Amino acid sequence: MEPVTHFLFGAAMGRAGLNRKTALATATLTLAAEAADLDVLSRFGGSAFGLNHHRGFTHSFLGVPLVAAVVVGFIYLIWRLRGRKTRNPNLPPRWRLLFAYACLAGLSHILLDFTNNYGVRPFWPFSERWISWDIDFIVEPVMLVVLTLGLILPSLFSLIQEEIGAGDQGPRATPKGRLAASLALLAIFAYWGLRDYEHRRAVATLQSRNYRGADAIRASAYPYWVNPFRWYGVVETPAFFATMDVDSLAPEVDLEAQMQIRYKPEETPVTLAAKKTYLGRVYLSWAQYPVTETEQLEIDLAGNDPVNNARAAFVVRFRDLRYDYPGRSAHTILGAVVFLTRDLKVVEERFEMASTKTR
Repeated sequence: MEPVTHFLFGAAMGRAGLNRKTALATATLTLAAEAADLDVLSRFGGSAFGLNHHRGFTHSFLGVPLVAAVVVGFIYLIWRLRGRKTRNPNLPPRWRLLFAYACLAGLSHILLDFTNNYGVRPFWPFSERWISWDIDFIVEPVMLVVLTLGLILPSLFSLIQEEIGAGDQGPRATPKGRLAASLALLAIFAYWGLRDYEHRRAVATLQSRNYRGADAIRASAYPYWVNPFRWYGVVETPAFFATMDVDSLAPEVDLEAQMQIRYKPEETPVTLAAKKTYLGRVYLSWAQYPVTETEQLEIDLAGNDPVNNARAAFVVRFRDLRYDYPGRSAHTILGAVVFLTRDLKVVEERFEMASTKTR
């Protein structure tokens, strides 16, 4: 998920009651819930290196304690710099418990990332297999609204109480917001239950169909924003891929009218060479429905590609159909590009976000 949801989820866990056991609980949970995304620093090693290491060690069960230790160490440093002060002097920090909380928040990060269609590798480095639940979009407005309300409503009510002279102003006041935060977290789990049920219905609909005389080898459904009943379906048959929108509330609707067919490209020495590159191997291990497009570049008399200023004769583009949502004038696709010379030597390889028009 995007960072804000992770921060809010961690804060909600703290407000739901964990902040009553130790000082600095909410701060620790909030930071630890997002800390796994520190692996974005791997992008400084190049786009291919970044793709290979994003959602790797820091998003694994093995990496959770290490990331948690870093967060607790940071919180400890801030606490010392502030003179060992906390909001409630009668509730001191319990560092072992804070470490356990940071681990719990790290697991929440893996769970949230698992719900969308990018996926995670929780068993890294023992297994490089990507897994995903495919029920949430990477930005879920419903979750953002629910978590935000669960955190701010108690503060609003407290302000109202203070205005009328009713609230507990003492330093020993019990942390507020437990009920609202707990209800927000329960609402998120209920929302996941609904999306999971509708996702299963959409996948079942896709698997039960026949596609131009061919049975489906596999089928997947990917989420849209907000609407838990609308899904983007991708089906693989022996000869082609079929993509279409699916309404899980109306599974009997004929999908042929808006179905798009993409025939599997023929393997050539050029595509095989591109797939053997570092980026090609990394991309194919991550992609669920990969396709390639090969273009022969125009070169000048000196053997240079005038556009890329390199001796590239071919460009191979990798795309993953799970991001090729139909019905949009433009959509961002996570793709990879490999430039090759005439003798299939690699000139350049990069992971990119390319804009493509709907066919």
